[in-house]
Amino acid sequence: MQLTQKERSLLKDQLSHEEICIQKYNKYANQVQDPQLKQMLQQFASQEQQHYDTINQILQGQQPNLGGGQQQQQKPQFPNLLQDNQASQQDAFMLQDLLMTEKYVSSAYNTTIFESVNPTLRQTLQHIQKEEQQHGEGLFNYMQQHGLYNPQ
Repeated sequence: MQLTQKERSLLKDQLSHEEICIQKYNKYANQVQDPQLKQMLQQFASQEQQHYDTINQILQGQQPNLGGGQQQQQKPQFPNLLQDNQASQQDAFMLQDLLMTEKYVSSAYNTTIFESVNPTLRQTLQHIQKEEQQHGEGLFNYMQQHGLYNPQ
């Protein structure tokens, strides 16, 4: 895949964003108390790794392989249980950080998509952006159902 200089630069930025997402999801998955939340964060870390690998393939001039990342994301179901206050505050901080990160990364993908000349690249990035938005939705839903986020 041929890339313009601008595409290459933007993709390198996205690669670093994905690396940070992987690190955050893995770190926070090891710190949260709720096993369902831990599982969700591990799943998101795995998808972020797929995004990282896809962008790396593109930067190496290869045609992206979306095979592993096209599966429909399962929507996690969370019991409406409140954890003790200290754990809840720690989880709320980590989840707020992750949600803020997903908002930023999704927005950065938006810019990269608009600046992409290659239609295949644009389609690949739109797929990744959709998964980033699904991560944000999962985080938001968990937070809202556990009283950690009030959108009003």
